Amino acid sequence: MKRIGRYILTLVFWLGLWTAAAAWIGKALLLPSPFAVGKCLLGLAGSGTFWMTLGVSLLRIAAGVAAAILLGVILGVLTSWLPWLGILTKPLRTVMRATPVASFIILALLWIGRDILPAVIAGIMVLPVVWTSVESGIQGVDRELWEVTQVFRLSLTKRVSKLYLPTVMPWLLTACRNAIGLGWKAGVAAEVLTVPAVSIGRQLYESKLYLETEELFAWTLAVILCSVLIEKAVTQLLKAAERKDRK
Repeated sequence: MKRIGRYILTLVFWLGLWTAAAAWIGKALLLPSPFAVGKCLLGLAGSGTFWMTLGVSLLRIAAGVAAAILLGVILGVLTSWLPWLGILTKPLRTVMRATPVASFIILALLWIGRDILPAVIAGIMVLPVVWTSVESGIQGVDRELWEVTQVFRLSLTKRVSKLYLPTVMPWLLTACRNAIGLGWKAGVAAEVLTVPAVSIGRQLYESKLYLETEELFAWTLAVILCSVLIEKAVTQLLKAAERKDRK
């Protein structure tokens, strides 16, 4: 109850600050009030177009993030077991982390269709985070425990479930928490620049183009809420998988 109370007080504080700032500026075109944005969001949520747009963007970006997480796990395992491969691919990971999202989007537009580009960009942002975390988790396995599994000649399945997974899972959970939000934001940013026919990015772009500030804030709020919900859902799924594996 105390934690819920703290969340509510924090939310009230920031909404109050937002309301005060909107009242002080006095121009909804520059900063609409929380009430106006909430009303606009509810209005959008009452239309089928809103949910279709949200669903298409969500599925598109989620596909890229899921593929990147799977590929990141595979590459993390390979580079932790094959040091030469880790050395060979280190520059690639450095480039993926250091290159701005906008540069990736512009370059990718030369080779990839705009409808799938947001998924690719989301995957590119997520891949190095998961890859490095899985690799670090495997390399952090207790050497003495590993030797014990060798002495008792445990099968590969048991070594993975009893030794590697408990060590790697916290790294993977942290990576997913960071990567999912990053991938979602990068995917939406790619949609804004590529403007697919049905996408949140198109709605954001058109809201800015026609100076529909309340709608721009409403779609942005929808993006934030989706990011939080997705992150929570995936984290709970991973935790449930970890608990099941421990049993």
